[in-house]
Amino acid sequence: MGPGPVTSSCGLEATPQTSYRDPSHFTHIAVCGGNNYLDPHEDKALSEYLKEACKQGVKLVGVCTGTFAIARAGLLKGQRVCVHWNVINDFRRQFPQIDATPDRLFLESVRVITCAGSSGATDMALHLIRRECGPDKAQQAIRHMILNGMRTSNSPQTHFFEAIQDIRDERVRVAVLTMEQSLNTRLDSQALAERINLSPRQLDRLFQQEMGTTPMRYFKTMRLRYAEWLLQHTDGSIAEIAAECGFSDASHLARDFQSHYTYSPRQSRRKGLRSQASAEAS
Repeated sequence: MGPGPVTSSCGLEATPQTSYRDPSHFTHIAVCGGNNYLDPHEDKALSEYLKEACKQGVKLVGVCTGTFAIARAGLLKGQRVCVHWNVINDFRRQFPQIDATPDRLFLESVRVITCAGSSGATDMALHLIRRECGPDKAQQAIRHMILNGMRTSNSPQTHFFEAIQDIRDERVRVAVLTMEQSLNTRLDSQALAERINLSPRQLDRLFQQEMGTTPMRYFKTMRLRYAEWLLQHTDGSIAEIAAECGFSDASHLARDFQSHYTYSPRQSRRKGLRSQASAEAS
């Protein structure tokens, strides 16, 4: 049993009623994430339990930021793990020796399975059901959850992660993260600058020094990359994708897309369909 009550991010307090069960009762133990992943303090009772589970051959499952807890227990050395793009920089800062990637929905290594959280946890769960219980049970679960199917482990996360650890100026780093979280909005230079307590002129100067371009040009490139991903991985109409990426209409998206990529949104969609067909054939 833990040391006392635990308070969730919404303020709900829960008090543990039982101690950890012997790991030998399980084939897999899932560690679910929470919002305290930035707290560097180790939960020693949890770490000892996970170490014992690992010693007994139980496979550990890191669900979203639950992977941070497994890393703090020292159980990810030599393992490649999958982390959500929104926390990948925090993970790499805390655990620079661990090979972490934001380009998978979930990833299975020798001792652990890690996933990006959110909908990726569903695909990981279906993968486990299929392997442990058979394809019929997995298909039944898909029907009950009203899903179209199951994505494989090497499916990409819907993210536009930037290598912000290479950005020296913290204000520019925050600006880029803000852009990543605002891809479906028409964020302008004034609003972006206000979020990080700068004037548009100051932000523009910093961006030019650090990135060699203006904030709004950089943001447009990110939104176009998002549009290309949606064109190649979803069946939404071009008008719907334009709205999702913060463009005023389909023609506006098509014009900027053609200028940036030298091919049209429709050609990009056909390219994605060919790639998908080739992957399924192999």
